[in-house]
Amino acid sequence: MSGHNKWTQIKHQKGITDLKRGKLFSKVLQAISAAAKQEPDPKFNPRLRTAILKAKESNISNDAIERAIGRASGGGEDLSECIFGAYDRNGVALIIEVATDNKNRTASEVKKTLNSHGAKWAETGSVLWVFEQSGNSWKPRSPQILSSAEKEELARLAKDLESCEDVRAVVTNGAP
Repeated sequence: MSGHNKWTQIKHQKGITDLKRGKLFSKVLQAISAAAKQEPDPKFNPRLRTAILKAKESNISNDAIERAIGRASGGGEDLSECIFGAYDRNGVALIIEVATDNKNRTASEVKKTLNSHGAKWAETGSVLWVFEQSGNSWKPRSPQILSSAEKEELARLAKDLESCEDVRAVVTNGAP
């Protein structure tokens, strides 16, 4: 008759929920710190304004937001933003946006995830020609049509990449 202790069930469910929220909070606060490096005033920095709005949608406290902005302007950890490129096993181009304090560690994590899915690391800038940047987002110039199995593979790869702590976004040219 295991599993009948209500408190134990609540504790496990709460632990899982708290873990997911913690990962989301760290990603959003990291994005705020990276955006605040350019200009710490949200009035003059639309990227910071967008990151703050996303933080408020995620129910992050104002104190945590202010600390993240303070970390960027006051030194602390030195976050740098990178863009990695890759191709999945079906030739779909991927842009992986990263904000990290250690590029080498993050690059090796991303490479390991790509290798486990049969994807290939691309040289710097070799994938960017497939995309055009509009504002803070990337849009594919020529979407690639995929079968349903290929879409599922690509979704699993993107999900695994986004589960890496420093990865902020994954953009593909695979048509939905």
